[in-house]
Amino acid sequence: MPRLILVPTPIGNLEDITLRSLRILQETPLIFAEDTRVTNKLLNHFEIKKKVLAFHAHNEHRFLEKTVELIQQHEFCVLVSDAGTPGISDPGFLLVRACVQAGIEVECLPGPTAFVPALVASGFPCDKFVFEGFLPHKKGRQTRIQALAQENRTVVLYESPHRIAKTLNQMCEWLDPQREACVVREISKKFETYHRGTLAELQSYFSQHEAKGEIVLLLKGNAE
Repeated sequence: MPRLILVPTPIGNLEDITLRSLRILQETPLIFAEDTRVTNKLLNHFEIKKKVLAFHAHNEHRFLEKTVELIQQHEFCVLVSDAGTPGISDPGFLLVRACVQAGIEVECLPGPTAFVPALVASGFPCDKFVFEGFLPHKKGRQTRIQALAQENRTVVLYESPHRIAKTLNQMCEWLDPQREACVVREISKKFETYHRGTLAELQSYFSQHEAKGEIVLLLKGNAE
């Protein structure tokens, strides 16, 4: 029976990859990747030679059926993202759903995911939390942010360094500016940093300092 195996890849330090992930990458006949260039750099680092095909946000609908057909022709294939666990805030979800519908077995290995270490190290309650992924860029953005006002669980979001200042500014406008938050940058990399404070304090900081690297934004739950 054909299988699709989701293999998490390092989000920073290459040592974060597991021995099991390396074995699966070495054994698979075919890898589907978000960006073949990024994946080939990872494979080259570990001296793994494999056929890598693209499956990303610009071709997922066009190549979905073809990708499923290719998986059905092999004992198992692998899906990776540029960094972290495939399917979280990337088009890997569509392939997983299509494989499930086609009767293909799907397996996901444990491994790096940016929001988990950010959540645990934020200092906010993590027994209950809600993962919101990326906010809409335009349509529905205000509604989505305002809906977080009464959320009593810790809120976890992904954000681009180019939009973090704008996002914090809008949160100050549409939420309580004194709500506690944490901006986490460059998880598992050399310059990993945690900026903690109120939304107003973080907005003031990032309006004056350019953000770099991937970002996880956390909001403490509304105690009221």
